[in-house]
Amino acid sequence: MEQLLRNARSALTDAPPPGDPAYQRFASALGECLDDAWPALREANRHDLAAAGERGLAPAIVERLRLDDPQRRHLVALTATVRDALPAVAASRPSRPAGGWGTLRAVARPLGVILMVYEARPTVTVEGALLGAAVGNAVLLRGGREMARTDAAVGEVIRRALLAAGLPRALVSVLDDPDRSVVRALLGRPDAIDVLIPRGSPSLIDYCRRNSAIPVIASGGGVNHLYVHHSGDLELAARVTLDSKVPEPTACNTLELVLVDSAVAAGFQRALIEQANRGATALQVRSGLATGAHSDGAVAVAPLGPHDFGREFLDVTVGVHAVDGVAGALAHIARYGSGHTEGIIASDPEVIDRFCGRVDAAAVVVNGSLRLHDGPTLGLGPELSISTGRLHVRGPVTLDDLVTYGWRVDAAGTLRAEVDGERRPSDPRTHSPRREPTHAH
Repeated sequence: MEQLLRNARSALTDAPPPGDPAYQRFASALGECLDDAWPALREANRHDLAAAGERGLAPAIVERLRLDDPQRRHLVALTATVRDALPAVAASRPSRPAGGWGTLRAVARPLGVILMVYEARPTVTVEGALLGAAVGNAVLLRGGREMARTDAAVGEVIRRALLAAGLPRALVSVLDDPDRSVVRALLGRPDAIDVLIPRGSPSLIDYCRRNSAIPVIASGGGVNHLYVHHSGDLELAARVTLDSKVPEPTACNTLELVLVDSAVAAGFQRALIEQANRGATALQVRSGLATGAHSDGAVAVAPLGPHDFGREFLDVTVGVHAVDGVAGALAHIARYGSGHTEGIIASDPEVIDRFCGRVDAAAVVVNGSLRLHDGPTLGLGPELSISTGRLHVRGPVTLDDLVTYGWRVDAAGTLRAEVDGERRPSDPRTHSPRREPTHAH
């Protein structure tokens, strides 16, 4: 491990600054290498999928592991998007006057050595390498053991792309040791690792926070809610519910529970079932209304229990729970929400403002799908994850958030003593009123 950390720090030092053409070459080369190596990646992925099935992993986890043509298209397109976005990230900020004696401007710098810990998504291995290294960071990637063979194959592709771009080989390292003690040891190295990015379940994120002093950009834990106020359009609420859940039921910005005003709860549930059946959309509804378990076309309805609060279903299941107005919705979210994405369907502006002002989340969506909370969709550019933390970045973690800034100060020979001498004696920064000595009588 010591050698791994030394290599990462050396690569960080040897790598060119953000904005160097080598990083655009890396992004282009990675896209080409992924295309060329895709048959080998698929073969490695098939082994991981078979092993996951034999171990009895949940179908949602197995689906996350899968590398298929949609993933190939997404990843290759992402390399082109990142390549095109890099010049703006590293562009020089405008200079501004420094006290009348010089100029200063902010200069982009890498965050440093980044450790990413994540589960069951081999696409994250590519995304972490691409976005992290493309702005000059050294990146250590530790995926779950369930995708070990896929990660090993992806790691080889990344190494080829780094070599083609002329970047240090150790700028990206895919850790292949499945022993959990390796992660524990790395979490204990704030002297060698600058930023920790856990991406996955709430338990993974909590583990990383509790066991490390490394600054954390936490990503994951999408226990997300949609509040339907009685002033809202119930048909819109039904469409938003389906769009927020069905297309990507395991995504971190998917919907888990609808909180609906008691007065319109039954009407909303009818609208939801009708909308799902109209589109022949398979859906499971956990209902807190007194409807009992039954099937209605493509929709299966079952009772909602207290154990369903604060839960990620990880399939096409959505809960429906009646609340007493916006205060009830806010109280429920404060207790069970994960600070990721919350939404409201309403037409009353005062209710909307109250909800948005009081709910604690990285994003609050008004009268729209929760899945709009996504860097590219919001026009913020490619994202590595969605942060639920409070420092450095909250919401989509984009290329801009994977750099920090230092000041370049052009002083033109100015000395601090000269600057201090120009200040008036009354300037509080250089002058404190002198106390008269106290004499004993």
